[in-house]
Amino acid sequence: GLGKSTLVNTLFNTSLYPPKERKQPSLDFAPKTVSIQGISADIEENGVRLRLTVVDTPGFGDFVNNDDSWKPIVENIEQRFDAYLDAENKVNRMNIVDNRVHACVYFIQPTGHSLKPLDVEVMRRLHTRVNLIPVIAKSDTLTDDEIASFKQRILADIQHHNIRIFEGPRYELDDEETVAENNEIMSKVPFAVVGANTDVQTPEGRKVRGRRYPWGVIEVDNEEHCDFVKLRQMLIRTHMEELKEHTNNFLYENYRSDKLTSMGVAQDPSVFKEVNPAV
Repeated sequence: GLGKSTLVNTLFNTSLYPPKERKQPSLDFAPKTVSIQGISADIEENGVRLRLTVVDTPGFGDFVNNDDSWKPIVENIEQRFDAYLDAENKVNRMNIVDNRVHACVYFIQPTGHSLKPLDVEVMRRLHTRVNLIPVIAKSDTLTDDEIASFKQRILADIQHHNIRIFEGPRYELDDEETVAENNEIMSKVPFAVVGANTDVQTPEGRKVRGRRYPWGVIEVDNEEHCDFVKLRQMLIRTHMEELKEHTNNFLYENYRSDKLTSMGVAQDPSVFKEVNPAV
């Protein structure tokens, strides 16, 4: 696998996914479709309690024919949009529960070459529905030079295929520190990540979250070793609200508009214009 479960547990300091048992090879036929699984947990960040839901896609990319493997994922995202739209149209809209997907952490195999055709196809299908955040999985299998070259190829592929990935918005009133922080985070995309749920000891005797190899220790929380810290910073600290706002104001609004138009519901564009009450 690509270490999705391990990385999610590492990101949120929780055991959302218990350790997997090693299963004996089975002669049973594997399922032919991607399944969708949602797991929720409460996490605390800087004294603030957050309700986190991770929507996993076991089986994605594992089949002989992966042509339509994106369909269950897009359908799930759209079903969540539909549920929110239904709730918006009810008389009592006071307690709308927002179960929309606000970010898709897209795992890319550490091949060191370029995006696979499947990755290009799936990302093209997803980018109009969800904030795409590409990550290079298990980046400790690549050297620093290989990671740098791989990142350039991935970004070139993304640009060539007109795939929109999430970019932190820039505001006129942002101070220099905020601008620098945002630029630093975005410069790491696609994030080269390593996950680890156990502590290991460094040669100097420090206990760190990481992985031990014959040649040394990879520290998950050391920014010189991987981009894990910046990915976590973006998801939980600096860009959480922006991810939600872009989902609501752009991705969902476009879907909602197209949906209502297809149903023959006329819309007044002025409804969506921002109005300055002082004028």
